[in-house]
Amino acid sequence: MNNTDILAIANKWFDAFNEHDLEKLLALYDNNAEHYSPKLKVRAPETKGFIKGKESLRNWWKDSFDRLPSLKYSPTQFIADDTKVFMQYTRYVNDEEDLTVGEVL
Repeated sequence: MNNTDILAIANKWFDAFNEHDLEKLLALYDNNAEHYSPKLKVRAPETKGFIKGKESLRNWWKDSFDRLPSLKYSPTQFIADDTKVFMQYTRYVNDEEDLTVGEVL
């Protein structure tokens, strides 16, 4: 996979996330995908911030979308190589301060 392909996947990720389309979002992941989030660590301390597998991702994002219906991400920077992409984006939620986030996929 080249970095053009990786960037295309990153853009699909943002589209699916901003549509709150769980099936479209999960289609971008392997069944054994692993995810870490400091917010997950706070909301579900027993996970220590880590979850594994599509069902865990589904539950995490469904909860986020249900609790935060206005949640949107706006990408500000991508840096890609042939295996991963660093994404920087701004997190928007009504009545909350905007948050700059960095993430590797």
